[in-house]
Amino acid sequence: MTPLPDLSALSHAEKDALILALWQQVEVLNEQVRALRQEVAELRARLDEPPKSSSNSSVPPSRDRKANQPPRGPGTRREASVGRAGGGRPLHPDPDRIVEARAKQCPHCAGGLDAAVQRPVAAYDRIELPPVRPVVTRVVLHAARCPCCAAMVTAPAPVGLEAGSPYGASVAAMAVYLRYSHAIGYRRLSGLFDHLFGLRISEGALANLFQRVKPRFEGQVAEILARLRRSRLICSDETSARVQGRNQWEWVFQNEQVAVHVIRPSRGRAVVEEVLAGHRPTIWVSDLYGAQRGHAERWQLCLAHQLRDCAFAIEAGDAVFAPPLKRLILRAVAIGRRRARLSDATLWQYRQALERRLDTIMACQPSNKHGIRLRKRFGSLREHLFTFIVERDAPATNNGSEQALRPSVIFRKVTNGFRSEWGRDLYAAVRSVIGTGQRAKLSPFQAIRNALAARPVGGIDPLPG
Repeated sequence: MTPLPDLSALSHAEKDALILALWQQVEVLNEQVRALRQEVAELRARLDEPPKSSSNSSVPPSRDRKANQPPRGPGTRREASVGRAGGGRPLHPDPDRIVEARAKQCPHCAGGLDAAVQRPVAAYDRIELPPVRPVVTRVVLHAARCPCCAAMVTAPAPVGLEAGSPYGASVAAMAVYLRYSHAIGYRRLSGLFDHLFGLRISEGALANLFQRVKPRFEGQVAEILARLRRSRLICSDETSARVQGRNQWEWVFQNEQVAVHVIRPSRGRAVVEEVLAGHRPTIWVSDLYGAQRGHAERWQLCLAHQLRDCAFAIEAGDAVFAPPLKRLILRAVAIGRRRARLSDATLWQYRQALERRLDTIMACQPSNKHGIRLRKRFGSLREHLFTFIVERDAPATNNGSEQALRPSVIFRKVTNGFRSEWGRDLYAAVRSVIGTGQRAKLSPFQAIRNALAARPVGGIDPLPG
């Protein structure tokens, strides 16, 4: 500490100056104390709030704290047994071969047994994988000199066996499937081909293969995008992506017929405008993010997000606004599940009844800050809560978009993103093909094979909205 000066040696003017300086320091310290007290109060209030999880916020389930499972008691393990009632793998409908096992003699008395009188009492399958080895076709082009004009003539390559990369469509389909559907890195993918298939293919050759097939997927995406731009309903969401060590954003635009993925450096509405290219659908389904607003005639908020926000407000102490709002939203979702059995007039009456109940809830005056926040939100967005009640094709939640992005989140965590922009664009194209194919009941591998063979990956084109 600075030693106090000898006050007896100071004049009155010097004492006044010292008092003034000390007073200013006290005021500064008092201001710091007030700020620290406010910060401590805010931190204590946050500590009193419930922890955020996937049930009351947008935190992904992977970040939830997992509770310890109770220890297994005796008899809880599922034992495998032949013919156990209620379990076991069903027998294959078309086995490759059948082995009939008949007893020759009795194990007790060694008496002979007639095969004709024995009947089947048990049947089970034994499944093995055959060794997989590449089929190598060597093409030899012959040439000869024409006896008429003396020109050297070389035989043309057979269709489908033209010169170029040695890896055919089946190798390309398998590589794309394992890389972009199962997030297998280049090094492990190269080892997998070598160890399982006996095919040595380097990491560089894999990269060249992916670049070579990229235009085929882009052609499929162009057709899928054209169908999206004729859709009446579009659901959209976005998640983060890593490209060349920098943060970018993966967007998905999907409905029951198509799914389009794009990865861009921006999270702004310019990405939506680029994808839609002037198309304005009738209904848009998304969360509350600002860039997702204003792209359609009508908007349906994702009610799953609103239910989680209500759950958090309730856990944080709001007993006035969030509880009745949560019950109302659950009531609306239950009505939406019965839309196929209800007439348009009935649905309109339900919509009016929900609005009247919402009027009553909005009249509540919560004192909890989370309840106040929810009331302020729905005061301006209430008209977008129940769009799905009278719009039969609109979902109540945006879960379809979140599910479409889930593989990309896993891919990002496993691979840490993309090292090139062409790799980023190829991934988005493959996810578009896979997502659209799944809506047409195609497996991811089937959709990839169709794309490489220039066959359609989607179903019936939706009617323009």
